[in-house]
Amino acid sequence: MAEPAVTTHGLTRRFGNLTAVDHVDLTIPKACVYGFLGPNGSGKSTTIRMFCGLLKPTEGHAEVLGLRVPEDAEKLRTRIGYMTQRFSLYEDLSVVENLDFLDRVYRLPRSSRKSRIDNQLERFHLDDRRDQLAGTMSGGQKQRLALACATLHSPELLFLDEPTSAVDPESRREFWEFLFEMVDQGTTILVSTHFMDEAERCHQLAILDEGRLVAEGAPDTLKDNLGATVVEVAGDDSRAIHRRLMTLDAVYSASQLGTRLHVLVDPGVSAPEELIDAELKRAGLPATIRRVSPNLEDVFVMATLD
Repeated sequence: MAEPAVTTHGLTRRFGNLTAVDHVDLTIPKACVYGFLGPNGSGKSTTIRMFCGLLKPTEGHAEVLGLRVPEDAEKLRTRIGYMTQRFSLYEDLSVVENLDFLDRVYRLPRSSRKSRIDNQLERFHLDDRRDQLAGTMSGGQKQRLALACATLHSPELLFLDEPTSAVDPESRREFWEFLFEMVDQGTTILVSTHFMDEAERCHQLAILDEGRLVAEGAPDTLKDNLGATVVEVAGDDSRAIHRRLMTLDAVYSASQLGTRLHVLVDPGVSAPEELIDAELKRAGLPATIRRVSPNLEDVFVMATLD
């Protein structure tokens, strides 16, 4: 069996009385897109920073590409790439100057510097902007430049911390095409996100909540093992329907998706549609009711229920 890209045992990080990451055990395989899904404050960024050797665990340990962190962080530095949530390159330097600067930081062979930078400019569709100041670029262009810089040294493992939070949907789709291309070439990618459509694209997912690992697996497997029946309810007064259904002991949750509700019901209820229909009729709330397949939003709700 191939050595995993990342393994953790009881990984924990505290900041005073706050436990940001709480005894997380993970095994991340190589050559895949592995997603961290969770709300702000769930521990995604803190975990990634420990993987990079930027933070020392309070308890437990992690191995990244066979190296212990943070002890072997210096050896790891040239084998990983890290793209932060916020644009962190030099805005007063041009596109090519940012790439040239990082090429020197990584101490890559000088003889191939020009060809390496030219390849990145072409690969990420930046060759027509090589002399443009980074600070004048659009959000999607900055994102492509940041990815070009993060992969300039051909890292084995790439960490992306909510990389698409400030770009338009078209740029997000293009960005993910770049990621799958890199995975096909053998790169392992760990990406944190709070977008459900991006989580669907990952080969494997870890759902984090308040620093704890609450679910892990392939998206389809997580949906198949939801532990609830999903009933879709559509009516004119969705807020009143929500309030009424949440009075039922068999209803775990009701989440609004536009004009519809996804209602998570105890799987022990043999006829959940009939239960919901009878309750809404008693309340005088007409609705259309049907059983549907779960989505990742349902998985997330179930995994993070108090």
